[in-house]
Amino acid sequence: MASTAAGKQRIPKVAKVKNKAPAEVQITAEQLLREAKERELELLPPPPKQKITDEEELNDYKLKKRKGFEDNIRKNRTVISNWIKYAQWEESLKEIQRARSIYERALDVDHRNITLWLKYAEMEMKSRQVNHARNIWDRAITILPRVNQFWYKYTYMEEMLGNVAGCRQVFERWMEWEPDEQAWHSYINFELRYKEVDKARTIYEKYILLSLTFINLKNWIKYARFEEKHGYVAHSRKVYERAVEFFGEEYVDENLYVAFARFEETQKEFERVRVIYKYALDRIPKHQAQELFKNYTVFEKKFGDRRGIEDVIVSKRRFQYEEEVKANPHNYDAWFDYLRLLESDAEPDTVREVYERAIANIPPIQEKRHWRRYIYLWINYALYEELEVKDPERTRQVYQACLELIPHKKFTFAKIWLLFAQFEIRQKNLQAARKIMGTGIGKCPKNKLLKGYIELELQLREFDRCRKLYEKYLEFSPENCTTWIKFAELETILGDMDRARAIFELAIGQPRLDMPEVLWKSYIDFEIEQEEFENTRNLYKRLLQRTQHVKVWISYAKFELSVDGPERLQKCRQIFEEANKGMRSCEEKEERLMLLESWRDFEREFGSDAARERVRKLLPEKVKKRRKLTAEDGSDAGWEEYYDYIFPEDSANQPNLKLLAMAKMWKRQQAEHDDDGSSDKAPEKSPEAEESTTTTSTEEPENESNRNTEQEFDDRDDADSSSTTSSSSSSESIPYHHKKKSEYNKYPE
Repeated sequence: MASTAAGKQRIPKVAKVKNKAPAEVQITAEQLLREAKERELELLPPPPKQKITDEEELNDYKLKKRKGFEDNIRKNRTVISNWIKYAQWEESLKEIQRARSIYERALDVDHRNITLWLKYAEMEMKSRQVNHARNIWDRAITILPRVNQFWYKYTYMEEMLGNVAGCRQVFERWMEWEPDEQAWHSYINFELRYKEVDKARTIYEKYILLSLTFINLKNWIKYARFEEKHGYVAHSRKVYERAVEFFGEEYVDENLYVAFARFEETQKEFERVRVIYKYALDRIPKHQAQELFKNYTVFEKKFGDRRGIEDVIVSKRRFQYEEEVKANPHNYDAWFDYLRLLESDAEPDTVREVYERAIANIPPIQEKRHWRRYIYLWINYALYEELEVKDPERTRQVYQACLELIPHKKFTFAKIWLLFAQFEIRQKNLQAARKIMGTGIGKCPKNKLLKGYIELELQLREFDRCRKLYEKYLEFSPENCTTWIKFAELETILGDMDRARAIFELAIGQPRLDMPEVLWKSYIDFEIEQEEFENTRNLYKRLLQRTQHVKVWISYAKFELSVDGPERLQKCRQIFEEANKGMRSCEEKEERLMLLESWRDFEREFGSDAARERVRKLLPEKVKKRRKLTAEDGSDAGWEEYYDYIFPEDSANQPNLKLLAMAKMWKRQQAEHDDDGSSDKAPEKSPEAEESTTTTSTEEPENESNRNTEQEFDDRDDADSSSTTSSSSSSESIPYHHKKKSEYNKYPE
């Protein structure tokens, strides 16, 4: 505030707000805080590190830190983390008495804070002050007896100290508060660690009679298993009996009876087990006894008479399945489960009756996806008649009825036709099997059906029939390359090479194929196996007339290299040259690069130095470019970086590259001139020589690191200069990083 000459203070005038209307854009306090956090307006630099050299500085440092801690506590006493940090700092200085004082002051502020008690006790235990730690634990469990963590830590400390009696005393005090289940089991496990089985039994007796665990059957079962584990069979049986009597029919549970029955089963008391199961099934509602009934079934299958228990076991589950299939007759999974149950126990007539009821539920919609599950009912029915009942005539009738039911004009199931034919073969009725397959192909030809028929005839070694079937197959599906290849392989196995070659010729002449590359490869491999190398060359030439794919050229070159002869290297090299010429107009530069790399590998292994140098000069330069992206709506979507390959043969036709080469030559001359300190004119190089020198091979990845990634369109200039400095052997050349940046922006006048 300003002061007047008389010494009086005057209050500055406050500017009056003329327009008190709210602003159009409102800024909230939350937004201001968020912006302040984002901009880090209040970020302060860390204090400098201080190195303490004598005791006086140490005392000053302690005083400063204590003052800071006390100030933080004075600001807000309820923040317990400040107290804990203060005490831990004092503890790190071995000032245990001060740390103890701080913890006591903190407890006066908030004595219900669990973390504070734990940190206090841990400090005393670390400093081996056992009595102090006991005192803290006693105070903690007295003030907060429902915090189980204090009891666990206290008992663990006493047990680690070997004070078993003291630990037991703490457990007894804990159990008076009737804690949760885990606390009781911790006490029991403690007694069992010291072989005190009788004391553990006493704890179990106290525990299971508590009102808090009145409905918890699990504890009774654990008590019984504890007695069984330690060999007290009579005690275990008595516990189970007491549990059944204690809970009665009001809180009856199937798990108790299942555990009781399993116990008696381990004791070989099978009659007792049967009585327990029957007693439980009479008193537990059916929908709550699924597990009980399942265990009863398993037990009877192990030790009982199937005839004697059929009504008890099967009737129950049959009733359940009957309810399910009545609710939804098209629930085929329920029918499957129902039939599986009957097949294991019931008579064949009963199973047949249920099968007939199941297959009578035809899907209402004639779509194959709705029939896929339904058709397996017929398959299981036929297999049951064949394998279980061993009635072939009835099996045949099932298959025929199924085939009559399927709407073959809309869809069919090749699996049914194949299973029917295989069944007739097992009955040694080959003629009927062929008739079935022929009928299936005539009504509804399918790939799977034709393949199955061909495999059947192949197993029977009927090769003439296989030829006819392949012909039918190819008439049905001429674009299927796999069929052509299999047909040719069959003729190859039979030794008729001319027929196999004719099949391949017919195949490659088809106007439409699903996998033509596989077919051509198979044809070429066939000719190579027959050592018809001239035919193979003709095939490659015919294929190259259709496609100029790089893999075809590489495969052609490798073939010529594999053929033994004096001119094999020359022929292979000639193919690479033809491929390079043919792929100059290829838009996919990666394919052209792949070809040159294969050529380079060939020359490395078989060529001379001149040939290697020639291929190296053909390798492209990898440059990074940027292009503008446009969104679907026509708006600007930014820029995208991508790599492009510039081939020397292509760059010779571009005048811009020659201009860049001349500019780089001029820059080098200027650099050499500055380095030598003389005004002599540097020796000139032709643009063509400069371009060949600056061409970067893809073999030199270290040049990529020298490229300027911040160029907007093309960074070829820097890449060329870096590759020139790395490949040049002249001692007068200057590396890229030694040149002045301004020199790269100069051009000759």
